[in-house]
Amino acid sequence: MEFRQLGASGLFVPVLSFGTATFGGEGEFFKAWGSTQVEEATRLIDVCMDAGVNFFDTADIYSQGASEEILGKAIAGRRDKMIISTKGTFPFGEGPNNQGSSRFHLIKQVEGSLKRLGTDYIDLYHMHGFDGNTPVEETLHTLDTLVKAGKIRYIAASNYSGWHLMKSLAISEKYGWTKYVGHQVYYSLANRDYEWELMPLGIDQKVGSLIWSPLAAGRLGGKFRRNQPLPQDTRIAQGGSPVPEAVLNEEVFYNTLDALDEVAQEVDKSVAQVALNWLLQRPTVSSIIIGARNEEQLKQNLGAVGWHLTVEQVKKLDKASEVPPVYPYWHQRQNTKLNPLPNFYQK
Repeated sequence: MEFRQLGASGLFVPVLSFGTATFGGEGEFFKAWGSTQVEEATRLIDVCMDAGVNFFDTADIYSQGASEEILGKAIAGRRDKMIISTKGTFPFGEGPNNQGSSRFHLIKQVEGSLKRLGTDYIDLYHMHGFDGNTPVEETLHTLDTLVKAGKIRYIAASNYSGWHLMKSLAISEKYGWTKYVGHQVYYSLANRDYEWELMPLGIDQKVGSLIWSPLAAGRLGGKFRRNQPLPQDTRIAQGGSPVPEAVLNEEVFYNTLDALDEVAQEVDKSVAQVALNWLLQRPTVSSIIIGARNEEQLKQNLGAVGWHLTVEQVKKLDKASEVPPVYPYWHQRQNTKLNPLPNFYQK
């Protein structure tokens, strides 16, 4: 398993990490993801560890804490061999103070996550989303305090816009507080908006990306095909997709699937493995969070590493999946000497 440095930190993470949103199955949304319980979760973690994947990602809101609880039980006795990531910010319970990135809520959620995970420290703690109501200084000072207390080792953002992340980094630098070293983002061949601003920002500020839903909620998993009925045994059909249908350009999506099929045949890999391998060759990508409802799916996704697409194959996938950027990015791309694009094709 290849390991990469996470942003400007000294932490190295495996290029594949395992997402545990399928653990628990509490509520209609997460039930559509999966309902893995402790015994099966333990087996999936065994498979990951055997493959060199020691990085596990969860969040407080996944099945309202059940995912963290199951993960905690599944890693009991081997916590020191693992990197554990969790998140806070989104509503957890009733009342106006049970959401957001305030000092009140963050301290409460970190303490709750530690208890549910059965650990006394969290390796990587994410703000699950930006809180526009709480002063950024309050959020970052609280996180810095938690790091100094030894309850968190590194901090990261998730789903931030460019100005959210840049303002946060600037404030941390101003006061000498702990900085975000990672940004958990949605990025896939189905939607490449991450490349427009967040990727250049990540390169400039040395923030590593951790990719969620790399297969676009299963759309790039091999079950979707042009001119065929939509599969009914997927998270999308069951109402559990975190990627809304409206953000997809249907023609571009099916062009991308056609290109994936061609490349998959050339390299003798599955469509999903090709889609994941493409991400591993993109700038800033530190780790791709893979999920699985069962051992077979997990082993398939683990097959995305240990080989590389050629530059020509990457370019074929890029061309098929490209969409016009929104303003001001289309305007900036009229002069790439002033606004150079990331180098997508360096070997």
